[in-house]
Amino acid sequence: MQRYGIVDVGAPLDEMASEGHSISSSPLDPLLPHLPQGESSIKLSNSQWTLPSFSSSPMPSQMLANYLRRREKLITEDRALRIDHVRANYTPTELKADEVVRSIRAREAISVWGIDREDVPHPYPGMEFLNAKDIILKTDLYSKIVSKMPKGGLLHVHQNASVEARVLLDLALGHPAIHIRVPGPLVASSLETVLPKIQPIPVEEYPPVDAVGITDAREMFDPALGGPDGFDKWVLSTFVINPSDAFSTYNTPMKIWLKFGSTFGVTDPIIRFVPIQREYLRLFIRSSIEDGISYIEVRTNFFTKYILAEDAKTKLELRELLLLFREVTNEIKAEMKAKGREDDFAGLKIIYNTLRVVSPEVLEAELDQCSKFKQEFPDLIAGFDLVGHEDGPKCKPLIDYAEPLLRFAEQHPDIPFIFHAGETLGDGTAADMNLYDAILLGTKRIGHGFSLAKHPKLMQICREKKIAIERLTSSMLMHPLPVIMNQGIPVVLSSDDPAMFNSMGLSFDFFQVIVASEVTGLLTLGQMARDSITYSMLDERSKQTAMDAWERRWTKFVEEVAAMSP
Repeated sequence: MQRYGIVDVGAPLDEMASEGHSISSSPLDPLLPHLPQGESSIKLSNSQWTLPSFSSSPMPSQMLANYLRRREKLITEDRALRIDHVRANYTPTELKADEVVRSIRAREAISVWGIDREDVPHPYPGMEFLNAKDIILKTDLYSKIVSKMPKGGLLHVHQNASVEARVLLDLALGHPAIHIRVPGPLVASSLETVLPKIQPIPVEEYPPVDAVGITDAREMFDPALGGPDGFDKWVLSTFVINPSDAFSTYNTPMKIWLKFGSTFGVTDPIIRFVPIQREYLRLFIRSSIEDGISYIEVRTNFFTKYILAEDAKTKLELRELLLLFREVTNEIKAEMKAKGREDDFAGLKIIYNTLRVVSPEVLEAELDQCSKFKQEFPDLIAGFDLVGHEDGPKCKPLIDYAEPLLRFAEQHPDIPFIFHAGETLGDGTAADMNLYDAILLGTKRIGHGFSLAKHPKLMQICREKKIAIERLTSSMLMHPLPVIMNQGIPVVLSSDDPAMFNSMGLSFDFFQVIVASEVTGLLTLGQMARDSITYSMLDERSKQTAMDAWERRWTKFVEEVAAMSP
C-alpha cells in the first residue's frame, strides 16, 4: 500500500517495537531495520531517493539505520501539531487524491515555476500573488484541483470590497443615476493621481452643473487618453491595487493603507446605493458559491449611518440594509434549492463593525445599536468588530475601549467579539499589543494576527482555547501563516478585500498554501476547510448540517481527484 507517496513494503515491525519506537509514526520505519548492505532505493511517488552505499561508508549500516529511525521520529514529533494530523482515519481515496496532487505539484515545480518568463523573471511557487496570478491560472494544480475544491466557510471578507472591480464598474455604467466628477482637468500626466467622484444623483438635479453621467463620460473620454477603453483603465485603477502600487508607489504599510482608503472613497458611494447594493450582494454570494464557498460571514461597516434609496436622495436607516441582506440571502438559498444544490450554500451572517477612530462614548452607541440589531435579526448578526489601520495615527488600540467592551461582553454573551488584531509588522507597538487585549476580551477569532508568531505564550493560548486565526495569503515564503499552522493553531483562510486585488473567492488563497510547501497536501486543505465551519458563528445544529453537506461534496471531490492522471 502506498501512503503519502512512499511504498510500504510490509517488512517486520518486531525490531522497531522492541526498541520502543512507534510503529505507526512513519511509513518509512518498517524499512529501516532490514536495509540491504548494498546501495538501496526507496521509491517515492515522483522521484528516487538513494541511500548511501553502506559498503563504502565508515558508518556501520545498523548505526545509520538507528540514526534514520531517530531522524524520522523527530520529524514526526515536530509535525504532530499540524492540522493535517488531527485526523488519523483518512480514507484510501483521500490518500490517493493527496498523492495525485503532490505529483501534479512536483511536475509543475519544474514545468511551470522552473521556467523564466519575460513578464515574470525567476518565478517561484508561493511568490507574491499580484505578479503570479496569470501563471497560477494556467496551472493544473489551480484549474483542475484547487478551483474545484469545496472550501467551506469564508469568515473574513469586507462587504464593500467583495465583488470584482470590472463588475462594479459595469453596474455603475448600467444605472442612469450614476454620475462622475473630477476635481480638475485630466491629462496623461495626471491620470495616475486624479481620483474621480462617482455617485448617484437624483433625477431632479439633472443635468448637474459639475458632473456628467458616467456612461456619457465614458463615451466622450478624450481619444488621446484612450477613449472608452482609456476611461475604463483609469477608473479601474482607482478601484484596485496593482503590482506597481503594491511594490513601488505604495511599498510601505502606511502608504498601502493610503491606497486602501482612496479606493474605498471612490467605490463606497456607488455600492451604498440600494439598486447597486442589492445586485452587488447577489453577485458576491453567487461568485462565492461558484468558487466552492458554502457559508459566509461578511464584515459590514455601520460607521456610515445610511444607505441611499433608489431615488438617489432618500437616506435609509441601516435597518434597511439588514433587510436587504436577509432578502438576497433567502432568495439565493431558494435558488440553490430549486437547482438541487442545497448543499452548496448554508447561508450568510454579518459581523457588525465600526471604525476604530470613534471615541469610547460613540463606541457605546455602536454597541447598543449592534445589540438592537441582534434582537431584531438574530439570524444575521454574528458578532462585533473594530476595523481600520491598526498602525494608523488616528486609530485607537483596543485598550482604549476596554471598559465599554468588557461591559458589553458581560451583558451580551450572545454577541461574540471577532477582532482584527496584530495586523502589523511591529513588535511591542500598540497594534501588536492589540493581540493581548483581543484575547483577554474573549475574541472568538483573530483577524490577520500577523504579529502573533512573535508571541509564544499567545500562540499557546490560541492553540489551547481554539482561537482561530483568519488569514489571507500573498507571498507565502515570507508569510507567518506556516508558523501559525505548524503550532497547531486553527487557521481559516480568508480573502479580506478581494476586490482590491481581483482575487475573488478563496481558490487563490488555498493555492498559495499548497504550492509553497513540500509538506502541506490536499489533506491539509481539507482540514482547513473543515475548520472554517467548525470555527464559524453558526449554531451547533446549523454547523453540523453545514459540515455534513461539506463532507458529501468533499467525498465526491476526492473521488474525482483520485481518478486523475498525475
